[in-house]
Amino acid sequence: MSDRITPSTFATARLSRRMFLKSSALLACTAALGLTACGGGSGDTAATTGDGKTIGTLNVAFVPSKDPQDIITATEPLKQMLIDQLGKEGYTVNTVNITVGTSYEAVGESLSAGTVDVGLIPGGTYVLYDDGVDVLLTATRNGLSIDSDNAKDWNDAKPTTTTDEQVTSYRALAIAGPSDKGQELAKKINAGEKLTWDDLSGANWSVMGSSSPAGYIYPALYLKDNYDGKTVADLPHAVQSDSYGSAFARLASGQVDALLTFADARLDFADKWQSEYSRSASIWDETNVVFVTKPIYNDTVSVSKNSPIMTDDFKKALSDAFIAIGNTDEGKKVIAIYSHKGYKPAKPSDYDSERGAQKLVQEMGSASTK
Repeated sequence: MSDRITPSTFATARLSRRMFLKSSALLACTAALGLTACGGGSGDTAATTGDGKTIGTLNVAFVPSKDPQDIITATEPLKQMLIDQLGKEGYTVNTVNITVGTSYEAVGESLSAGTVDVGLIPGGTYVLYDDGVDVLLTATRNGLSIDSDNAKDWNDAKPTTTTDEQVTSYRALAIAGPSDKGQELAKKINAGEKLTWDDLSGANWSVMGSSSPAGYIYPALYLKDNYDGKTVADLPHAVQSDSYGSAFARLASGQVDALLTFADARLDFADKWQSEYSRSASIWDETNVVFVTKPIYNDTVSVSKNSPIMTDDFKKALSDAFIAIGNTDEGKKVIAIYSHKGYKPAKPSDYDSERGAQKLVQEMGSASTK
């Protein structure tokens, strides 16, 4: 299992980023990016035509919210889609290189350094690295059949299903699994009782990286508001998972009693719960929601401020290309790996609430180190 993490990771990440930006592109790729495949920086691959309309390699990175190989396989068609659509926007792109970061922070670092041009990243990651990253688009998703602040409502109305309504926000869920402790937590919630801090701190938890909105930030704020200032950092048995897939595998095996994830990730892992994670009963029978956070603004398509190819004109072309791809049946199949249904223009102020959330978590981290 991964080492326990704390909100002070935010301050460390900011310091790391500043140091990172001063390092060479080679060191950035080999020592900091941690991507499954490192392509050359855009500065090495951008062609220098007279009109600036030819790009040698466009480097695109995804965060590991699912199994990295699943993301690589699913997004393979995106390479040609971007080449074709950017061609319609007046740009010739010779190659599109797609990678998956080993962590959310790794993709933020690579965007800040300019060794990756485009990142599909959560709002929390964008805000953490926004001194080196511009937001272009926000994703839309199908809504869910359940959208309640009350955990018991999610359990009473399960299984969760998707709706045709397009939404720009989602919630984080704390989901308890089939372990004895997980079932104990669920039993209290379903009896209409409130969990105590002792209930939560006595469980083994899977959490995501500290810039993950659903896997860390918003659950930390929920705990702070409901448990006298306690946060994820105060959970004595919290471990970081490298993807939601590995988190659900841990939940199924009983390595952890509960996990933090986006709503409702169980839709993505319902088949694997039995076929790969070797459970006999369904994920809906064996898991229950034990707390629900406030809504979180959706993922972003963001670009590097330090990529030499990222002109205002090219940013507009990229925005138009991703929107067009998201409006096609073929494109929808590709972006479905992130549960995206399409994209619309975004502006930095859309994520002001996320900045406020991260500020609070940073303050909590600073306080915990004093």
